[in-house]
Amino acid sequence: MRSDTIKKGLQRAPHRSLLRACGVTDDDMDKPFIGVANSFTDIVPGHIHLNQVAEAVKMGISQEGGIPFEFNTMAICDGIAMNHDGMRYSLASREIVADTVESMAQAHQFDALVLIPTCDKIVPGMLMAAARLDIPTIVVTGGPMLPGEYKDKTVDLIDVYEAVGAVTSGKMNEEELGELERCACPGAGSCAGLFTANTMACLTETMGMSLPYCATSHAVTGKKIQIARSTGRKIIELLNKNITPSQIMTTKAFENAVIVDLALGGSTNTTLHLTAIAHELEDKGVKVDLDLFEKFSKEIPHIAAISPSGEHTMFDLDRAGGIPAVLKTLQDRIHDEVITCTGNSLKQNIEHARVQDKTVIRSLDNPVHEEGGLAVLKGNLAPDGSVVKQGAVELDMMVHEGPARVFESEEECVKAINQGEIQEGDVIIIRYEGPQGGPGMREMLNPTSAISGMGIKSVVLITDGRFSGGTRGPCIGHVSPEAAAKGPIAAVNNGDIVKIDIPNRILEFEVSESEIDERIKKAERPERNIKGWLARYRKMASSADKGAILK
Repeated sequence: MRSDTIKKGLQRAPHRSLLRACGVTDDDMDKPFIGVANSFTDIVPGHIHLNQVAEAVKMGISQEGGIPFEFNTMAICDGIAMNHDGMRYSLASREIVADTVESMAQAHQFDALVLIPTCDKIVPGMLMAAARLDIPTIVVTGGPMLPGEYKDKTVDLIDVYEAVGAVTSGKMNEEELGELERCACPGAGSCAGLFTANTMACLTETMGMSLPYCATSHAVTGKKIQIARSTGRKIIELLNKNITPSQIMTTKAFENAVIVDLALGGSTNTTLHLTAIAHELEDKGVKVDLDLFEKFSKEIPHIAAISPSGEHTMFDLDRAGGIPAVLKTLQDRIHDEVITCTGNSLKQNIEHARVQDKTVIRSLDNPVHEEGGLAVLKGNLAPDGSVVKQGAVELDMMVHEGPARVFESEEECVKAINQGEIQEGDVIIIRYEGPQGGPGMREMLNPTSAISGMGIKSVVLITDGRFSGGTRGPCIGHVSPEAAAKGPIAAVNNGDIVKIDIPNRILEFEVSESEIDERIKKAERPERNIKGWLARYRKMASSADKGAILK
């Protein structure tokens, strides 16, 4: 066992002395040491219940003869960090989460790991660490939040963001907003729609890194605790069989994840996270890039209209059969022979899965849309690619042409929207918000929600930053190369005609190549006083099409 490095032999007497101080007995020294990475925190709704999940995991480990050792990682709530400087830290924190898990596992030579994340960057951060370490690992995602209810309608956090725009435009009063604010987020869990956190949980289960039904089992249910306890027991079996993440997260497993992502219409942020996780396995021949998403986008239909793409919630998806039912529907399109953390193949895992509600999980011959939920656009505005959640774009905005309204930051854009300066038909450009330019590649939920809440219909928003998984409408993010890397988005001027054509995957503006080159030479990067580790991140971050990983 790996842990023998810290507990066996004459030279390890000091190490054993320290372990005894933690309550480890003589008998325990012969048992496997299992690290339990818990991202519990008091300020993130998706994580406030994780101590209970961790206790169930540890009980399962102990029942099977292992010794659990719990440690913590950081967690940022994107909703609370939104629309201020705090959002610069969100994507960048993914690297800290990965480094923390790696550091603890290596320093203490754990034999195996159980990872307990919930929210947007913590799930991929922990999976990146699992890929690096390549010791037996299972993930228990914390589960979705129950949806709220307002005036007999199901609501979630995105409804609150959009309501702010409605108040600004006079479509709603502040008293109504106050009522909505108090009921939209009823308790623990990741926000109730198919936003980034829940999308990543679904893809974690799809790849075989968490037990069946884990992704959609809700945070406040006994089912979540049962899965957590079963995970604690299962990790000992996985250790005994020496099944590691590199055996599970293969190229075929990542392809399955992309297919399910497109079928569900998940968050655009998955193009960053799956790419970053795969990068940790490149020595195993694994590669994920935007071209892979685009390849399957044309082949895989969008079969579930979950918020923000439709009226259904994660609660509905769970009731309809969860991810096993989605995989059963897609069985002819996926690689079902791949091994999973159950020790069985994906085919064995979903053998008895059934779709319980075909209005939530539709059949392949009756999809929501004929193509997948995400699309990759390229052109002279985004030579290396950009990403749009096409499953959440109205049909009449799939093709659009209009004058550019250029902003050098999110704050400038939000101010213009709130002051009524945006007109129907405009194409909003927000630049210098990419991984290096931001730095941190902030999410743009405030401007998109403000536009939607104010009822402005025919406006496109394009950025080298990114969008919340809750964003809907013609919002194109991850424009690469970013403005800070002298990408063409730095050359757009107010009034330039910008064209989007989602069906044909085109994003361009009507400026000649020679003029673009001249403008880029003259482009001035905004001065931002960045201190601390974000200054290091700014120097090391790669472009969005590469997953915004550190070079």
